[in-house]
Amino acid sequence: MHSFVAIDFETATGEMHSACAVGIVTVTNGEITDEYYSLIQPHDNLYSWQNISVHGITPDMTESLPGFYAIYPEVKKRLEGKIVVAHNEAFDRAVLKETMRMYRLDYDELMLSNPWECTLRIYRSLGYRPASLDACCAREDIALVHHEALSDARGCALLYLKYLKKTLYPLFDF
Repeated sequence: MHSFVAIDFETATGEMHSACAVGIVTVTNGEITDEYYSLIQPHDNLYSWQNISVHGITPDMTESLPGFYAIYPEVKKRLEGKIVVAHNEAFDRAVLKETMRMYRLDYDELMLSNPWECTLRIYRSLGYRPASLDACCAREDIALVHHEALSDARGCALLYLKYLKKTLYPLFDF
């Protein structure tokens, strides 16, 4: 359980297939061993102002970039057959599935569990209120640049590691 990947997507619109950034953090034996980040050109490079106001990614930042299909090999090699963790996993899992569907990629070939591990659900069950990623990271003293995909994935990974360590080794202070 100390080996997993944490993932975070940012979307350009309210559509789940509109991924415009992805961050993936690989944890092996309790240590971060790889980090991957990419901006992605969403379909037709369309953005809503609401989403831009959240993450700051704009159409001019992605207009010359390829779509998800071009980065999929990098995503696949990091996710395939792994335990996947996300904060609000239903959102990130839906973004991955719908973006893959848009590009006619087979989600099932990734061999991922359903649902993924979810730090939002975990920290809510521990009584954290609010249990948003930024609130949980602040409470656990984890640095975070909220709504920057790699920072969010890293924050999620560190939250999950803290949870595992507290659950598996409750007498130690981490």
